[in-house]
Amino acid sequence: MTTDGGNGAGSIAIRDTLSGKRSSPSGQGSDTVSIYLCGVTVYDDAHIGHARTIITFDVLRRHLEYRGIRATMVQNFTDVDDKIIARARDEGVQASELGERYIKRYHEEFERLNVLRADSYPRATEHIQDIIGFITNLIEKGAAYVAKNGVYFAVSEFAQYGKLSGKKTDQLRSGARIEIDEAKRDPLDFALWKFDAGDPSWDSPWGAGRPGWHIECSAMSTKYLGDCIDVHGGGRDLIFPHHENEIAQSETRTGRMFARIWMHVGMVTIGGEKMSKSLGNIRSVGRALEDWGPNVIRLFCLSGHYSKPVDYSDENLRESLARWRQIEACHYELMHATRGAGGGGGGGPGDAGAAGRLADAVVRFDAALDDDLNTHLAVSALMDVVSDANALAAGGALDPGWAADAGAELSRMSRTLGLRVPDMDPAEAAAVDSEVEARNGLRRQGRYEEADAARDRLRELHVELFDRRDKTVWVKREKIGADAKN
Repeated sequence: MTTDGGNGAGSIAIRDTLSGKRSSPSGQGSDTVSIYLCGVTVYDDAHIGHARTIITFDVLRRHLEYRGIRATMVQNFTDVDDKIIARARDEGVQASELGERYIKRYHEEFERLNVLRADSYPRATEHIQDIIGFITNLIEKGAAYVAKNGVYFAVSEFAQYGKLSGKKTDQLRSGARIEIDEAKRDPLDFALWKFDAGDPSWDSPWGAGRPGWHIECSAMSTKYLGDCIDVHGGGRDLIFPHHENEIAQSETRTGRMFARIWMHVGMVTIGGEKMSKSLGNIRSVGRALEDWGPNVIRLFCLSGHYSKPVDYSDENLRESLARWRQIEACHYELMHATRGAGGGGGGGPGDAGAAGRLADAVVRFDAALDDDLNTHLAVSALMDVVSDANALAAGGALDPGWAADAGAELSRMSRTLGLRVPDMDPAEAAAVDSEVEARNGLRRQGRYEEADAARDRLRELHVELFDRRDKTVWVKREKIGADAKN
């Protein structure tokens, strides 16, 4: 009964931060969507807040493509920045070497998180001429000027400044700090190019230096996706000033809307507090993977609506771990029911209402993701399928035909959410089947100590056994570090 997904993106609506309204990411009948996601600044390891944002957009992309929409994803690396330069100097290495280290680590960790690769990962240092060209155009339009310490965007030249964040320029000015550069015309003006003859720096028409942070994303997004992006996203902390400044400089340059939809992901807190280096509560992706594994992290990140904050706590992570263990069990219950292995196979009397419940869960799953990517409700629908299948299996009522349908839908839902039961090759599965059958033979002979020893050997391979009335079902468990601490 697997659905075909061919409803198009017209059924998908995302809430736009700017307008507060929901609209289709693909516009009028288009079968493509362009997405620009502000990536990481590569001076340190990616943390769990980065992971939540990137996993959210990974699910958006997967769901769009299930609906028949080709999503072009561009995600940048900020590889020139004051923080990068300061960290490189502290470590006595080149900024480029530091950036390369963390970009490599990023790809390794997010591959483990089962995040699809973006179509492009542009780096700021590879687009200096594009940035210079962008700034030149703004100067020619009278919207940027050269001052003592660099080139600045004149905020007063963009009448709609503050429209994304809802901030008023008068209020911003009254609270602005006095800037070092006395030649700056307005405290709100922001740097497009910073004068600096050190390393790294590049020649420009105005003097040696390096780009400001905001101009990098405007130049790279325009180069790869054109003047108007369908979806521009990042964490909520980027709304002001980063995305506000991107809008000002981009729309001044082109005279067009910069992004049709602004999509922002809520923060990850620790004990209710924002993650920060000063509090010492940063949780790196690498550490989270070591403790919890990729599937638990993904379930945690998707456990609430993407726009709301979520707390990184042992309690919430253990909830996600419990869900993952149920999903694993379901995967193998359905596999055994349809392949006739595992000490007796499936083959139960079935449940007359099971097909209707499965169909309802499928509809709810897709509708949840269509409705502003509500992953919380989508996970709930998936867990309804899992609970139903596990209950039917435990009661000996798992019909093989229903199991095949449920298995196909479970696989499709899991794939959309980026969840992945670790692969087991046929030879390994056959070896486990053989060991289980041998252990059951020992039990039938009353040789229980030897049977228990066989169970223990399988447990060391992360294989768990479930003895039912007429069969034994096995489940290959993902090794998760947090389990070893309890």
